[in-house]
Amino acid sequence: MMCIKPGEHGSTFGGNPIAAAVAMAALRVVQDEELALNARKLGKIFRDQMNNYIRSSYIVTLVRGRGLLNAIVINDSPESDTAWNICMTLKDNGLLAKPTHGNIIRFAPPLVINESQLLDCSNIIISTLKTYEPK
Repeated sequence: MMCIKPGEHGSTFGGNPIAAAVAMAALRVVQDEELALNARKLGKIFRDQMNNYIRSSYIVTLVRGRGLLNAIVINDSPESDTAWNICMTLKDNGLLAKPTHGNIIRFAPPLVINESQLLDCSNIIISTLKTYEPK
């Protein structure tokens, strides 16, 4: 311990050979299974689905994101609990999402999601949002 000076050691697990091997294997999976390409393709499909819906929506004002990390902006103040309530209804309908900044709902599916699963998720989101539209 007396040999290491302040600033020379910066990571608890950085020199762990098992952790390094796991990281390398995970990166090979990302590359071999083209998960970045899959994220780009499916993210566009997701945003297209949501944008088609919000053309006639009052409750959602904006869809944004990149790859599979996306969000919708709820037409309510950040101090409201509308986004939270929508997320609780989504949970009841079989989909987990996270409200952020009060009126934004974040969607972050796994990189290994396929198109059929993504479309199922989009349908759950849209049918849930419809229940929050004004009558």
